[in-house]
Amino acid sequence: MSSPAKSRGLGFLACFAASSLWGSGFFFGKIALAEMGVGSMVFYRFFFATIALIPLLLTHRPGLNRREWGLLFGASFLGVPLQFLLQFYGLSLTTVSHAALMVGTMPVLLAVGAAVFAHERMDTIGWLALAASTTGAALIAVGGHSHQKGGASLSGDLLVVLSMAIALFWILGNRRLMQRHSAAVVTAYGTAVGMLMLCVIVPLFFGVPPVEHISAKAWGALIASGVLCTATTTLLWNWGMTQVPASQAGVLLNMEPLVGSVLGVVILKEHLGPSAWVGGAMILTAAFTLTLHSKTQVRSEIQITA
Repeated sequence: MSSPAKSRGLGFLACFAASSLWGSGFFFGKIALAEMGVGSMVFYRFFFATIALIPLLLTHRPGLNRREWGLLFGASFLGVPLQFLLQFYGLSLTTVSHAALMVGTMPVLLAVGAAVFAHERMDTIGWLALAASTTGAALIAVGGHSHQKGGASLSGDLLVVLSMAIALFWILGNRRLMQRHSAAVVTAYGTAVGMLMLCVIVPLFFGVPPVEHISAKAWGALIASGVLCTATTTLLWNWGMTQVPASQAGVLLNMEPLVGSVLGVVILKEHLGPSAWVGGAMILTAAFTLTLHSKTQVRSEIQITA
């Protein structure tokens, strides 16, 4: 059933806002990482995100059956502790602009996931976009290798790409849950479950997150990354996906690497070499081409069999 014109417009606006805010996540994360480790930064990000979602937890009953709870826990483990700890460890080894551009591989990874796990068949444009995006990611990673502290690194860039591959399964799991449950329920309870996992994993492997000797600037970055870049973005994106075809809205994911790389270059004064600019352009062009011109059904009709 198609959505009313007004709902479709709001849906696209929600996805645009979500992707743009996601793009600032690496920027705020880099500020916090200057004063704490990766585990503590991710812990506080989801701590503030969970606080922001408390109203939804209090007003929305989950209504999940045993199998759906299992799917929620599995998706939350992949999407919260595993994805974000890997992603921000990668960020600690590379630059904001490089990490953001590597996120541009996500639309194409999603197309591959649809082909493999939903038995879809990519057309020629889809495979060409995949090849271009992979080449672009390689240009960014190899061209940005640096031995200087705080610079870009191959290992950091590759860890960000790995986290995107893990995020694919998080997205697929959430999409299946939203076939029966609202975006508010999936977002709020998925985030809360992920936070509970962090309460165990972070102290065990990274130590107890610090409270003292953290500047107001770092606290502000943590609050912004939790409230704006996690709670707000996930809720907006999930709701937007119920209003518009995901294959059309997927192009808006490209706002994330665009905003992130601009923040890194303009505010943090990071440097992108020629190969990184070329690689970034290839990733963004491939993602736009895939979502606008490929006839492969990427996400709007993904069906996951039980």
